[in-house]
Amino acid sequence: MKTVLCYGDSLTWGYNAEGPGRHAHADRWPSVLQAALGDAVLVIPEGLNGRTTAFDDHLGAADRNGARLLPSLLDTHSPLDLIVIFLGGNDMKPWIAGRAAAAQRGMRRLIDIVRGHAYPMDEVPPDILIVAPPPLCETADPDFAAMFEGGIEQSRMIATFYSDLADVTGCGFFDAASVAEASPIDGVHLDADSTRAIGRGLEPLVRVMLGL
Repeated sequence: MKTVLCYGDSLTWGYNAEGPGRHAHADRWPSVLQAALGDAVLVIPEGLNGRTTAFDDHLGAADRNGARLLPSLLDTHSPLDLIVIFLGGNDMKPWIAGRAAAAQRGMRRLIDIVRGHAYPMDEVPPDILIVAPPPLCETADPDFAAMFEGGIEQSRMIATFYSDLADVTGCGFFDAASVAEASPIDGVHLDADSTRAIGRGLEPLVRVMLGL
């Protein structure tokens, strides 16, 4: 059986802007991907609200630094065939980084961790698929508008930065904006149609990367 780890933030966790709450399990993109791939693949969802690529944010109850947590999860879920890294949106918060270039640097750090990790039982590192989040959009929600102030323009650059990084590092790349868009309810999160579309959109690429 092939194993895929989906490493992400609230878009992977399934945050529902209409709630606020959590999308039904069947609507979350890792669940849709699992259903599409079938029993020959195990898809492990690992989403955390507020997770960054590689930056500290101590405002939440959980550690949100994706680089610090990743080594433990690589050990926890080893052996892995593929890791899908779907992060960068929270890096757009002005007190985190606020720049697409910073998200690219953070993603590069995650790639280095995956490839340089000392895996148990001498397992080989998994392949890596980088996913660029849909850009932020305008919203009338005052809290989210303030939280991501100035981030819309920068968020539109993430896909280009990630695509270039994927070319340089030999990773797979998927632009989630090709199938999904942020909800104007809060300007950040996805409705059920968009999160399902990401799962469906990833399936062909994941199949190729797994050799299925």
